[in-house]
Formats: sequence, structure tokens, C-alpha cells
Amino acid sequence: MSPRSPEAPGTAGQDRKSTRTRRRILESAAAVLRRRGYDGTRITEIAELAELRLPAVYYYFATREELISEVVVSGVRATHEHVAAALDDLDSAVGALDRICVAATAHLEMVLVGHARAAAAMRTVSQLPDELRAPSRVEEARYGVLWRGLFDDAVRRGELDPHLDPRGARMLVLGALNWASDWWDPEQGTVEEIAATARRLVHNALRDPGGPSSGGSRE
Repeated sequence: MSPRSPEAPGTAGQDRKSTRTRRRILESAAAVLRRRGYDGTRITEIAELAELRLPAVYYYFATREELISEVVVSGVRATHEHVAAALDDLDSAVGALDRICVAATAHLEMVLVGHARAAAAMRTVSQLPDELRAPSRVEEARYGVLWRGLFDDAVRRGELDPHLDPRGARMLVLGALNWASDWWDPEQGTVEEIAATARRLVHNALRDPGGPSSGGSRE
């Protein structure tokens, strides 16, 4: 076996700097996208926020659309991973509606304070033109499988109100959670307080009044 070639001097440091710069551009783009929406987002404002010259942004992302697409895709992916991890930490005995409430809390954490790209993605994904939706739809579909599974499980266990349309209920819950980033003010309620309210609302709205979970949501 031939010996491994030594790394060129400075290569590792340059790679780390490149990674940090790319991340800074993505975070700045997320901040602008969240504030301005898809149509209002401009590369010049992103560059200014990232404290970079415009050519530096285009070195990492060839077009505005490529940058926005990466923000949205990575934001949806990060949210999916965070919610999945929260669910994986639960005991197998936790009920279906309580699992939905945990997922709602984890999603809300990402949208409000956990991840700038997640907040930007959830706010603007529906604004993207069709040609930009293909990459994000892949991540959205994967995340959607997780949420459909949660609601299917609630139906299977008899915990979901049988008068509710599971798909409609799921979309309304996610829509309400995503909308929170537009109105939430940390001076008028902490994330923990908003999350506790969300859990109670979701549990009470979804539960079958005569079902096994009628006792209320766990905190």
C-alpha cells in the first residue's frame, strides 16, 4: 500500500474557512428570506449582512435561486432531523397523541429559535416557483412521511377524534406551527410557554372525547 500523500500546507485551514463562510452566507440568506420572503430577497442584502463582497457570495452560489433553494432544503432537513430525534427519545409506551404533541413542540422549537434556515424554510417554501420546488419537495415528502405516520398511528390506536379528517387535521396543525414565527414575540411569552400552549391545543383538538387519551396531554 502506498503511503498517504501529505496534505498541502494550509489546505485544512482553508477548507474550514470556506465551510464557515458558506455557512455564514446561508444563515444571512435565511435571515433575509424570513424577513423579506422569496420575492423580496436580494443577494446584495445577503452579502451586506454576511459582511462579504457580492462576488464572494457568487463564488459559493452561482445564482440567487440556488442559494434560496439550499436554505429551504437544509431548513426542512434540519427540522425533520430534530423532530425525529425528539421522537426517538420517547419511551415506546407513550401514546400516539402525546407523540404528536412532542413532534409539535420540536417543530416549534426549530421554527422559533432553533434554526434560522428552518424558520425561513417553513415561512417561504410555499412561495417558491415550481422550478425551485423539486429539491425541497424531496425533503418535504420525507418529513411528511413522519407526520403521516404519527396521525396514522393515532387513528389506529383510536386516539384521534373519528370525526376529524386526518390529513386536514395534520395540515392545520403544521400550518399553525409554521405561522407562529410571524407573530411570536419573546417579550410576551417564552418558547416553553408557547410550546406548552401548543401541546394543550393540539391534544385537545385532536383527541377522541371517548377514547383512551381523554385524560389530557403530558407536560
